[in-house]
Amino acid sequence: MRLTEINFDGIVGPSHNYAGLSLGNLAATAHSGDVSHPRAAALQGLAKMRHNLALGLAQGFLLPLPRPNGEYLARLGAEPATARGLTAAAWSASAMWTANAATVSPAPDTADQRCHLTPANLVTMPHRAQEWPDTARQLALAFADPAHFILHPPIPPSFGDEGAANHMRLCDGHAQAGVEIFVYGRAGGPFPARQHEQASRAVARLHGLDPRRTLFIEQNPAAIAAGAFHNDVVAVANARVLFTHAEAFAEPDRAYLAIREAFPQLELVEVPSSAVSLAEAVRTYLFNAQLVTLPDGETGLIVPMECIESAAVSAWLARMTDGNGPIRRVLPVDVRQSMANGGGPACLRLRVVADPAVVDPRFLLNEAKAALIEGVIARSWPEQIDPADIGNEALAADVIAARYALLDALDLHELG
Repeated sequence: MRLTEINFDGIVGPSHNYAGLSLGNLAATAHSGDVSHPRAAALQGLAKMRHNLALGLAQGFLLPLPRPNGEYLARLGAEPATARGLTAAAWSASAMWTANAATVSPAPDTADQRCHLTPANLVTMPHRAQEWPDTARQLALAFADPAHFILHPPIPPSFGDEGAANHMRLCDGHAQAGVEIFVYGRAGGPFPARQHEQASRAVARLHGLDPRRTLFIEQNPAAIAAGAFHNDVVAVANARVLFTHAEAFAEPDRAYLAIREAFPQLELVEVPSSAVSLAEAVRTYLFNAQLVTLPDGETGLIVPMECIESAAVSAWLARMTDGNGPIRRVLPVDVRQSMANGGGPACLRLRVVADPAVVDPRFLLNEAKAALIEGVIARSWPEQIDPADIGNEALAADVIAARYALLDALDLHELG
């Protein structure tokens, strides 16, 4: 087995729009009503995947879900006069943020030495709660070998689960046993705390994790109130490195102590509020970056361009890389269309540690396949969508046809 970390990015769907459905996601609500550009968004996401391929990183992808979701509307008895928010939900392309697709525990961490995946139920937001059945269909295809993968059903909807966006892993190497950290929120603030503690604990039990190497840490309520609707907006981990804002956790000193006890090799990089405010961290998505191990062993941070354009964030990043800390390279990418809807580079990917040889190759990216996908997007994705056009029958037909063109090109007709 050649275990490696594979990032599965979501291809931005042809119905990508700014309907502002996500309470607590400040970017999404700030851009509510704006005209979106699905073709540009999908090409930006594909360019990020190619960027990571060029770095020598393993790269996969997941496909857009069926939209508009007529079954969803039918189950609600929706009619043309029904509240417009329901129609907008049925058009949502938010499954592009595959950090919310599932929680993944690699084989070295689990009792049966298989990779376990639990699709997120996403029950807190109606437009996202419809996603998991179609997401699970893709995961079942991509990770079909029962000798290597176990796909669980989602956690019962009594407990909200938002997937890998609230999950971190520390390890000496991706192929070695690690410490898994689940971050949860508590209700009571101005925005919903989307990750429930009991959902996290259930996932850990189902995945067969060693309790001595499993931690449950509360997110800072002030971070949620500031727009950190998922932990990955204020903290990210990779290998031995935890990169975090000082205000990410409810009790940071206690959290760091617990992490060091479970993983003494920890290399902590904490950004103080005096250098980058919580508001600026959320606005630029500094921590919604991909923290990766590059082929030469260095740790790189793949950040959105907004970080480079922020005086405070860029100055801090320069000081960090000029020092002798563990993060040696900062690599900016342009994902502005996703950022405007509340998702940075880390939102767009689901990390799976596995041997690429046991993954369905149709979900793995190479340059030839990237060129194929690019051609379909350029020919078929709408150039723009005005939220006022959501529900338009001609636009719906174009969106459906675009997705089918991609399924056909990738020989993934099972997802039709």
